[in-house]
Amino acid sequence: MLPKYFMFLLAGSALPLGGCVAGMAASAASMAARSARGEPESNEHLKPAAETACSGRASQYGAVQIIDVQQRSASKIIVWGTVGEGKERRSFECAYGTKIIGFELRAIASRR
Repeated sequence: MLPKYFMFLLAGSALPLGGCVAGMAASAASMAARSARGEPESNEHLKPAAETACSGRASQYGAVQIIDVQQRSASKIIVWGTVGEGKERRSFECAYGTKIIGFELRAIASRR
């Protein structure tokens, strides 16, 4: 009687255990892929270079005033500021990696 009961238990647990092994294999493969990709290296040490480059780019529109410089991601620095004076003043956002990768100039709405 014991061998029949044992065989029944073994056959009943084969399906759930098979799914568990497949899940573990998929999880291991996913972890291996993530570790092979690696972590991007931070470019925070480039903040002064980002500020200088973005100021240079913005200076063609007038006098530059830097508002903030932030590390947005491991490989991207964002510089915010304004250019021009009085009613001609505009804001800018400059994205920097190891060089300028984006620059956007916006009008500043006048106060009513």
